[in-house]
Amino acid sequence: DLQAAVDAGTLPPLAERLPDNPRVIDLAALGRSEGKYGGELRILMGSSKDIRMMTIYGYARLVVFNEKLELVPDILESFDVEEGRIFTLHLRPGHKWSDGHPFTSEDFRYFWEDVETNEELSRGGVSQVMLVDGQPPKFEVIDETTVRYTWDKPNPQFLPSLAGGSPNYIYLPAHYLKQYHTRYTDAATIEKQVQEHSSRNWVALHTVLARQYRPENPDLPTLQPWWNRTAPPAERFVFERNPYFHRVDASGRQLPYIGRVLMGISSAEIIAAKTGTGEADLQARYLRFDNYPFLKSATDTHPIKVALWQEGTGSQVALLPNLNVADEAWRTVLHDVRFRRALSLAVDRHEINQVIYYGLGVEGNHGVLPGTPLYDAEVRNAWSQFDPDLANKLLDDMGLTQRNDDGIRLLPDGRPMEIVVESAGENSEEADVLELINDTWLDIGIKLHTKPSERTVLRNRIFAGETLMAIWFGYENGLPTADMSPEEFVPVHQQSYQWPKWGQYYETAGKAGELPTLEPVLELARLNSEWLASRDSTERERI
Repeated sequence: DLQAAVDAGTLPPLAERLPDNPRVIDLAALGRSEGKYGGELRILMGSSKDIRMMTIYGYARLVVFNEKLELVPDILESFDVEEGRIFTLHLRPGHKWSDGHPFTSEDFRYFWEDVETNEELSRGGVSQVMLVDGQPPKFEVIDETTVRYTWDKPNPQFLPSLAGGSPNYIYLPAHYLKQYHTRYTDAATIEKQVQEHSSRNWVALHTVLARQYRPENPDLPTLQPWWNRTAPPAERFVFERNPYFHRVDASGRQLPYIGRVLMGISSAEIIAAKTGTGEADLQARYLRFDNYPFLKSATDTHPIKVALWQEGTGSQVALLPNLNVADEAWRTVLHDVRFRRALSLAVDRHEINQVIYYGLGVEGNHGVLPGTPLYDAEVRNAWSQFDPDLANKLLDDMGLTQRNDDGIRLLPDGRPMEIVVESAGENSEEADVLELINDTWLDIGIKLHTKPSERTVLRNRIFAGETLMAIWFGYENGLPTADMSPEEFVPVHQQSYQWPKWGQYYETAGKAGELPTLEPVLELARLNSEWLASRDSTERERI
């Protein structure tokens, strides 16, 4: 209890713990009410690495996306942008780390000069999001609460990167970490610390102790609403309320209300069962849609409530044809948009929704979701109706009219059109969906085979061009805005399973991979280049 600590003289009063201008959260405007202090929240995770979820749930960032998906200051008091390339960040005067030490521009300077551009601590160099045409920004400390980053050209990725789920951290608690840095601490002391922590060297020690996204070090000060107080390995991590957190409610009461979050580590396979028996107060992670009937029935015997939330991904499941498959005959077929449209038209989404998702899903394409200014209902629904007759016509128009004795169409080289859809083999839901798709694809002369694998194996097979098609989840960000990076929609990463070699080409500046051969894909790459050079939101909306 923070008030008890104040009364005991071990913690300063609230006025001395808050920034001069704290961020005010108007809960009433969000349809919520102000809460009561205290209590514990129990959650379950399948791995100790999942303590990173507390960083996601707390969502304290320099800037954040608000409920309208607009970028607004959070930890920062404000920010200024000039020409899309000069970013001046203003901190909140009086803001403090969770241990009570001031949060100032020194924390940004330490990160930039002593970590990010330190050849030992950052062997890979400055992070990609901080580079424009391969060049880092000019960093300046203006005063104790102001820093500036200046690039020669616009960097539209900078602010969104600060607001991400796994954010671009550009600050560290310098007052704590300097004791583990050779620039500030003598070699003998550093060596003693390395031995005490059983680390390889000072670089490894500093790296582990400085992790903010996965806050394993209970001594590392934080700006998040809750502060991990448990060192791994552990079966339960205790997160305590940050007494210096920078947000307040409309009544001026410091957030958060909950005193402690208890994160229990359990086998991922039994988390749904534990949740159903009331062993978690709030649970989302490790609950799958096929757990819904069990959890719903558990409400009859346990005091739990099951709520359905809209997914933020582009779709629950998506079929990703590998446009860079090594098989030339299949590559030619997949490059013809009529073939991809035919496959989509032959998927009975309504049946899948009723049989697998109890009618609770929203049928449509893999794409942008309602709720973002970029949503287009026509695009979302294009070629998504169930129309096997039109699908057959498209395939016939392609000249794929020859069939074998089983009614399966033949490729131009005479092989039957049998598509192997590979998966990571992580749940039965995908197999159930594919079984239904196979039934309707047979009606257009396409045979579907499923091949469950393992995530790493699947990824490597896709990269090598061995996989013809994969089943995966939809776009990680199904609610993008013009100010968010369009990288999921364009070929810029090998990790894009529908065009890995094209993505690798742009990712390596042409040193590896393949130059796209389809004009629409080349146009996407050109538009992405325009976005990367954009100066403001208006220009990005046009793009």
